[in-house]
Amino acid sequence: MRIVLLGAPGSGKGTQSKLLVEKYKIPQFSTGDLLRAAVSAGTELGRKAKAAMDAGQLVADDVVLGMIQERLATPDAKGGFILDGFPRNIPQAQSLDAMLARVGQPLQLALLVDVDIEVLMKRLTGRRTCGTCGAIYNVYYTPPKVPGKCDKCGGMLQHRSDDNENTVRNRLKVYEEQTAPLVSYYKAQGKLRTARGVGSISDIFKSISDIIEAQMRPLAAVGVGTGSGAKPATARAVAARPVAKEAAGKAAPKKAVKKKAAPKKAAKKKAAPKKAVKKAAPKKAAKKKAAPKKAVKKAAPKKAAKKKK
Repeated sequence: MRIVLLGAPGSGKGTQSKLLVEKYKIPQFSTGDLLRAAVSAGTELGRKAKAAMDAGQLVADDVVLGMIQERLATPDAKGGFILDGFPRNIPQAQSLDAMLARVGQPLQLALLVDVDIEVLMKRLTGRRTCGTCGAIYNVYYTPPKVPGKCDKCGGMLQHRSDDNENTVRNRLKVYEEQTAPLVSYYKAQGKLRTARGVGSISDIFKSISDIIEAQMRPLAAVGVGTGSGAKPATARAVAARPVAKEAAGKAAPKKAVKKKAAPKKAAKKKAAPKKAVKKAAPKKAAKKKAAPKKAVKKAAPKKAAKKKK
């Protein structure tokens, strides 16, 4: 399954992405992780990315796409992937589609984790992180037992500087202007599905998993691979063919039985002569033979005898 995750900052798509990786055993492609890995490895694309970051510039789209393409060639990506953080706008989405089409691995699902703005504000501004163990709390939804202290290690909780209200509102505004149009873009392709990102993490994950399972079933039924390349689809198609042939073979005798019913109609036609031969006909003929008896009257000789006297 090849998925792109969509969602505003604070929607929880990062958490859900990690759960999907564990369940479906497919890698997550995060642009941040790809950039750090390329820079660390000293690849050509990594050197280009490092030059841009050192200059305080955004890394060019073609560099990011090149990293994604290289990542697709690794063995663990043969069964699919999850894209998180890219694309961020329509031009990037179009370039991504073109690249994936060239390598024969087009996106199959765009999954939006949808959360209301008011909830996002509380999630981001209320976030607190333990400076010792890294545990995360939220003063609105999952507050610590003792304000300002971690339940696990007793460390002091910290409030990130970019989690203030003004910064959060600006981040959400940028998302609405640049990234939100991707919803319409993938909806027009028939690939968009939406999961409500409200509730417990397990409930949200179940909703997302149900959407993915519903998407994978029809793809498997028509022999379209849910992983990369055509091999997974071919395996499923081959497995399905014998079943289809057996089903077709079993259905054939039923049609043959219906054809055997034809002689019954023929038998009915043979019965027609029986109706033509009526036993009543001889009776009528017998009545006609009886007519001469009425014509011969015994009283006639008696009258003749009287005349002789």
